Amino acid sequence: MPRSLRADARANHERLLEVAARAFAQEGTEASMKAIAAEAGVGIGTLYRRFPTREDLIEATYRNETDRLCASARRLLDEGETPQAALRAWMEAFVDYMLTKRGMADALPVILASREGLRLHSRDALGTAVTTLLEAGIAAGRVRRDAAPNDVLMALGGITLISGHEHERALASRLITLLLDGLAPGHPADTAATA
Repeated sequence: MPRSLRADARANHERLLEVAARAFAQEGTEASMKAIAAEAGVGIGTLYRRFPTREDLIEATYRNETDRLCASARRLLDEGETPQAALRAWMEAFVDYMLTKRGMADALPVILASREGLRLHSRDALGTAVTTLLEAGIAAGRVRRDAAPNDVLMALGGITLISGHEHERALASRLITLLLDGLAPGHPADTAATA
């Protein structure tokens, strides 16, 4: 989002992206642009001035959701959450993020392929966020030293796919508990890594 936007324009921009994220998660990328504008409290002209095409809105929504999720990792730790509680909260937010992304699944492959740097930006931002949380957990003695950020992201992706396929969000929380148990120190591989 351009930094030069007036406060009211910035608020409209943020509301449009929030509403679009919900709409895409519930209805897919064919969600009504007119309905998105109306729910955000702006005219359709305002939406199209900010996002000239549906693909522009999908990209901006995807980028915004990714940035919000990634920023939350540091914020959770800064707000005083224990590293383990922050990691759990972030993992739950990751599942919700992925479910929103699933609503955009039909359009995202083309957008990710055609918008230079978007895929790399997302992968790097997610990797940095989970690394921040794992390092805090390792420093506090709550996460095993051999925990690999990419492995954790892959496990979370699998959790999202399974719970989404089963249409059971609570399943994701139960599987996150198992993943966190697996990340706890004291596993034989972790012990070998510190020997």
